[in-house]
Amino acid sequence: MKIISLRRATLLMLPALLPLSLQAADDNNTLVVTAAPPENGLNELDTPAALSVVSGEDMRQAAPRVNLSENLSGVPGLQIQNRQNYAQDLQLSMRGFGSRSTYGVRGLRIYVDGIPATMPDGQAQTSNIDIGSIDHVEVLRGPFSALYGNASGGVINVTTQQGQQPPTLEYSSWYGSYGSWRNSIKASGATGDGSHAGDVNYTVSASRFTTHGYRDHSAAQKNLGNARLGVRIDDVSTLTLLFNSVHIDAQDPGGLTEAQWRDNPRQVVSNVSLYNTRKTVDQTQGGLRYQRQMSENDDLSVMLYAGMRETTQFQSIPAAVQRNPAHPGGVIALTRHYQGVDSRWTHRDTLLSIPVALTAGLDYETMSERRKGYENFTVSNGVTQLGEQGNLRRNERNLMWTLDPYLQTGWQLTDKLSLDAGVRFSTVNFDSNDFYIRPGNGDDSGEARYHKWLPAAALKYAFDPSWNAWISAGRGFETPTINELSYRSDNATGLNLGLKPATSDTLEMGSKKRIGNGLISAALFQTDTRDEIVSDASSGGRTTYKNAGQTRRRGLELSLDQQFAWDWRLKMAYTLLDARYRSNACGSESCDGNRIPGIARNIVYAGLGYLPETGFYAGSEVRYLSQIAAEDQNRVNTPSYTVAALNSGYKWQVENWTLDLYGRVDNLFDRHYAGSVIVNESNSRYFESAPGRNYSLGATLGYAFR
Repeated sequence: MKIISLRRATLLMLPALLPLSLQAADDNNTLVVTAAPPENGLNELDTPAALSVVSGEDMRQAAPRVNLSENLSGVPGLQIQNRQNYAQDLQLSMRGFGSRSTYGVRGLRIYVDGIPATMPDGQAQTSNIDIGSIDHVEVLRGPFSALYGNASGGVINVTTQQGQQPPTLEYSSWYGSYGSWRNSIKASGATGDGSHAGDVNYTVSASRFTTHGYRDHSAAQKNLGNARLGVRIDDVSTLTLLFNSVHIDAQDPGGLTEAQWRDNPRQVVSNVSLYNTRKTVDQTQGGLRYQRQMSENDDLSVMLYAGMRETTQFQSIPAAVQRNPAHPGGVIALTRHYQGVDSRWTHRDTLLSIPVALTAGLDYETMSERRKGYENFTVSNGVTQLGEQGNLRRNERNLMWTLDPYLQTGWQLTDKLSLDAGVRFSTVNFDSNDFYIRPGNGDDSGEARYHKWLPAAALKYAFDPSWNAWISAGRGFETPTINELSYRSDNATGLNLGLKPATSDTLEMGSKKRIGNGLISAALFQTDTRDEIVSDASSGGRTTYKNAGQTRRRGLELSLDQQFAWDWRLKMAYTLLDARYRSNACGSESCDGNRIPGIARNIVYAGLGYLPETGFYAGSEVRYLSQIAAEDQNRVNTPSYTVAALNSGYKWQVENWTLDLYGRVDNLFDRHYAGSVIVNESNSRYFESAPGRNYSLGATLGYAFR
């Protein structure tokens, strides 16, 4: 009852606190939750929330540097799995949010240098993240992630390295099993130390990745470029230019039934080959960030960005099914233009001798989409050719935009007690115009508008500078994506406008303790969700969605990151997550009390490394996932598994040259397991196979122009 009373009391205080978010007056004790994350990052110890910060060096340590899943397994609460399918991106969920996604990332907010990788409708992707130039990755879980707006079950913020003196040039290459290789190059540097007008810093990188794929029909290639240029305009203002571009060509192997997976995990079903399922993605974006210190106590930040993403996907939907005049076809062609601006002002002062910080901002995002559908076959002289783009079957223009004002406050009530509080009013608008109207295929135009107040608050007590505890509460919401609105489960025409946004209330309490050169943290949480959006059915690459009534997530997260004996480092993480339906979401057959599919109840990670700055180094890690329900009835589950990995290498540094040679073995004991799950797949093809024992070698050569 005390927790509930504190939550109510905190929320009632919000108007008096100029309702909206958080930033303590002490820069070393600051939590800033804005439309885009702060560039200088959050303090992992002092932030009153479940937060993990992973450095870029850790992300690259003896790793392929292709996917975020490589070195984020040690983050508690984060379930990140490689589908071995570059047409569908990683499967990523946080505290169970995002588990239903059959492609891309759903239910989470992802940022790359302040530019959202999550579209206004909540759909995100990780394909444009260049691991080779990451400075750090922040993973924020719990109530305060809701202050980032729609679809923020959690937040992943990726920040690119800022160039420094001396200029450096780096070449990196990696070769692995299944015909996999990556080559990349990076240049970084600066003129001056960044404190004088005219000082410039830069980081520019490019990479190419190619793989034949572990499974049949899973080859892929990806070209990625990333650039960051910073300029100090004068003593009080800076300008940062951002650029990113990615091109992907990937085959889509699809899923397997349990019997097929056990018999031959590398195979694909016949339709995958017949229709040559595949996806092509082209995305280019740019951004501009202006920051100015208006006075000793006032700062201004403005972020503008724009981009374009084109996607063409060939699915395995049989030609016979597309004879229905209302069917949108087996080829999806999307062109998306997106842009936005986030402006915020921060003021630091005292009120009745209490240090106070206030941040006020406005976030505007918009996306226009041209969505076309085509038959995935052609007919010429009576001969049917499968896997080719045929007749037009869908043509619509979709527009989605958000306009979110937000306020944030931070109060240092005493030397040990601080209060952070925030609120955001999120509005999401969706409008669709159908240009494909034929006999048997009526006008599917429609519109929807969603809005919600999103409050959050946290009370933190610092026992001493190295140990604190906090309690927090917040509300978040998640609207349907354009894709989720696109199809109705009854096969009728028109948009699925019956889908309602999901609303979640979260309570969290936790504690963090700095022990020497290490950090130990623990968090307990409960999230109750109304109208949870879940997968209804999935077939031939097309998924329909429904509201599931009420769900509850209860969990425990523990982590330890400890450096000892100079060069040794131990990382451990444990996640207990009990995620269940609290009402029937299965129609005539009740699934009340069943586990939400796609979510592991237990996740354990342990890694031990010997990591000197130069010379020989080595590391090992073990990861365990409990079984995962594949569908709402919980009749089919992927088996639990434990996998291990080893890596070793040697670093040389001779004058201006550095060389890092390394090798690694993944799935050391050659375990047979499913790497991910396609939730509620209508043909029971839930299983996406993970590779057996595999090997790789890598090298990084760098030169510093001293």
